[in-house]
Amino acid sequence: MNMKTLVGAFILLLIILSASQSQPIERKALYVTVYNNNLGVIRDIRNFNIKSGISEINMTDVAQLIDPTSVNIKFDGQVLEQNYRYDLVSLMKILEKYIDKSVSMVSEQGKTIEGTLLSINNSQIVLRTSSGGLLMIPDISKYQITVGSLPEGLITKPSLVWKINSKNAGNKEIELSYQTQGMSWHTEYVAVLDKTDTKIDLNSWVSIENNSGATYPEAVLKLVAGDVNIIQPQPFRGYIDYMEKNAATFESAPQLFEEKAFFEYHIYNLKNPTTINQNETKQISLFEAKNINVTKKYLYRSGSYYRYYSPDQTNKVAVVIEFENKEKNGLGIPFPKGKVRLNKSDGQSLEFIGEDMIDHTPKDEKIKLKVGDAFDIVAEEKEVDHQSISDKVQEYTYEVKIKNRKDENIEVEVERTLGRNWDILSSNISYEKKDSQTVIFKVKVDKNKEQTLNFKVRYAY
Repeated sequence: MNMKTLVGAFILLLIILSASQSQPIERKALYVTVYNNNLGVIRDIRNFNIKSGISEINMTDVAQLIDPTSVNIKFDGQVLEQNYRYDLVSLMKILEKYIDKSVSMVSEQGKTIEGTLLSINNSQIVLRTSSGGLLMIPDISKYQITVGSLPEGLITKPSLVWKINSKNAGNKEIELSYQTQGMSWHTEYVAVLDKTDTKIDLNSWVSIENNSGATYPEAVLKLVAGDVNIIQPQPFRGYIDYMEKNAATFESAPQLFEEKAFFEYHIYNLKNPTTINQNETKQISLFEAKNINVTKKYLYRSGSYYRYYSPDQTNKVAVVIEFENKEKNGLGIPFPKGKVRLNKSDGQSLEFIGEDMIDHTPKDEKIKLKVGDAFDIVAEEKEVDHQSISDKVQEYTYEVKIKNRKDENIEVEVERTLGRNWDILSSNISYEKKDSQTVIFKVKVDKNKEQTLNFKVRYAY
């Protein structure tokens, strides 16, 4: 009997035990709401055949990462007691329950060994044989092990067990709702820039990740976008073995979601029910938009906190794509936070040119994406003079040289952080005040030329 045979026999045992424990699920409706931050809310409506008086009902197929304190149950009767059982069947747990009990083992050569199990440690066990001697087996993977029955307290599926009191017997509807960890969703955007760098086509995908320990068949799916405040609970024993993605499902269709405002957030309703499998990442189209007007900018953030450096300390000039999330621009919809990937054709195929993250962005706001750093534009900055006018007044003169090695004219926005109590005494290029600490110089540079920005700042402390 090899290891594969042993594993197969154990899986068959689980299937038999599962079938003997579970009753058919009469589910009337299932609703799943997924949040951005490792949270799902499940609403499950089922029919149960309930006895009159005090009885016990068992609801299986709930999430293994359920928060039992969040459970809410509605039915025509009284809930006296609730238990969440998550001590699931496994080979080691069965053997641990059989300490001081009889087990039978069959070796790969077909030899049968029977005895009382004294200890189990990883793959090593100790048996007391009928003659009173001790048999120590260092590797149980070479044996098929059988026991009399499933030990009490072990189950094949996470379950909620209720002790209830009902005045009437019969088939009744029970509505269960609860929160679970292990569920989240995020958004990915794919943009294609046109050859003139003035328009993009944009499509958006929602990725739903389910590692909660349950499958939700034909569920009504809702996604909530926004930063919901959650007090993180301490991990409990049910939080095991369910944080690894094993599969991915892709669904593509335009406008599969309906969006609406909800409290201080936005909620997206999938128009048709969908099945969300355990250990699955499901991707569904959120929206598509074409011919969005964009502006390409070159940005150099000046000042010690905002410089872009390469390994040789050459200052970098960022390439930024901006567009307005407005209806007149083919948008005007809430953008959930997510990653935006930008592509552009080189004449033969689409090539990746950069990516950036955006936060939750409401309609009518501007979206800015840093695509990367310009290869053919270089910025050199230095302090050329410093004068101490008094103990409280200092004057600095700066020089920012922009080198344009491109075959086209450009404009670089030099964004300079000055701090507080400043006054620009002179500048060879006009500036605009962005806020109390920041100014912007728009430096025009002809193709294959250089342009130098000179300005003098006085600080009064």
